[in-house]
Amino acid sequence: MNLPLIDNEEFKNKDFTNNKLPTAEYNECQFINCNFEASDVSNNSFLECEFINCNISNGTVKHTIFNDVYFSDCKLVGIQFYHCNDFLLDFKFSNCILNYSSFYRLKVNNTKFADCKLQHVDFTETSANNVIFDNCDLKDAIFDQTSLQKTQFETAFNISINPTINNLKGAVFSRENCFGLLDSFHVKIKS
Repeated sequence: MNLPLIDNEEFKNKDFTNNKLPTAEYNECQFINCNFEASDVSNNSFLECEFINCNISNGTVKHTIFNDVYFSDCKLVGIQFYHCNDFLLDFKFSNCILNYSSFYRLKVNNTKFADCKLQHVDFTETSANNVIFDNCDLKDAIFDQTSLQKTQFETAFNISINPTINNLKGAVFSRENCFGLLDSFHVKIKS
């Protein structure tokens, strides 16, 4: 399907909750202070785009392409990323709220999450190798059959990962957060 091309445009203070974002290929576009809450952005293509201070919570992203996309200060609660097009999937997140979102069975290798809230996020069967969780809250995040090789958790917190059902080869933890690897064993550690 050939989509119309929208190149190098800035969308500022737009409300897409009632007026849907036109289906297109967005190349090097910026979305600043836009509201996409509960909007359907399915079948769009975002290439080298930035979303800054946007609310995309509970949005629908079926077959959406995210390639080299940067989310900063965005609210992305409840996004089912596993519905998006995984071909060339590449994004990074800074100071975002992604609670209750899902990356189920996606390949999100080399993704960087910086200063993000990832509470109750589902990483089941996700390939998340070389991911950086820099100062991220992973409270009740689900890691089940997840590949986390060489993933950096050094500054992450509220971690609970069962090492017997996840691949943690080469993953890096700090002394303070490594106790989250013992939660599934129900052991008590006293100082």
